[in-house]
Amino acid sequence: MAGELSKPPEKQYDYLLKFLLVGDSDVGKQEILSDLDDGALESPFCSGGSAYKTTTILLDGKRVKLQLWDTSGQGRFCTIIRSYSRGAQGVLLVYDITNRWSFNGLDRWLKEVDSHAPGVPKVLVGNRLHLAFKRKVGQRDAQIYANKHSMAFFEVSPLCNFNIHESFCELSRMALQRNGMERLWRSNKVLSLQELCCRAIVARTTVYSIEQLPLPTCVKSHLKSYALTSTNAQQLRYATTRKKHGRRKLTLSNIPMAHGSGLDGNRSSCVPRNSCSIS
Repeated sequence: MAGELSKPPEKQYDYLLKFLLVGDSDVGKQEILSDLDDGALESPFCSGGSAYKTTTILLDGKRVKLQLWDTSGQGRFCTIIRSYSRGAQGVLLVYDITNRWSFNGLDRWLKEVDSHAPGVPKVLVGNRLHLAFKRKVGQRDAQIYANKHSMAFFEVSPLCNFNIHESFCELSRMALQRNGMERLWRSNKVLSLQELCCRAIVARTTVYSIEQLPLPTCVKSHLKSYALTSTNAQQLRYATTRKKHGRRKLTLSNIPMAHGSGLDGNRSSCVPRNSCSIS
């Protein structure tokens, strides 16, 4: 009982990242944060010059908690940017597509960030896409600027919830790759829809029965390859387990093959056949 009480609480996330939103005042940084799920609206570490919010996103099956700091665009708060950018792992440079002045001022913010957090991943965000009929900044101009400074580029609309989540996911991926974390989540990615479909079909039929399914030839070939690969992998794991426990040495040649697996020439199957109707 004492051990259970002393057990630390389980973390609600796998990675923790700190992002900074910079740009001129009135470009809509708070609009971008308004629709995100809240983890905390206030922080004991920030003062009146910035707003703080946390949210958690799912990235390739991993929970990534984001600490989002929205600094004021006014010049008198540049000291806040200097202090916060030192610990930032990603930056969103925000401008208003209906305000050319906010786009022209990005160089100043970019210089400020690079001087205190050189090499940090950055995403250029053109806000208020729903006001495209008042556009003053062309998408091509913004894309050229982003390519020049090695940044990803998104035009977003908080009103329509367009590209908000995608921009944060892309910045999170860039930050994790920069810190060498990609190898940690690569083996834990969520299964693709194709693999889930292959697993479901192969579990309910045999290698020879796949040929009778009303599917394109290329799909049938992929299913056969998946069935044979998964069968061999299961048999190899079984042989390794038996050898580890000190039993007789097993190889793939003396492991009993499942009937209908396509490896022993016998077309009878011990797996119950279920009808597979594909609409």
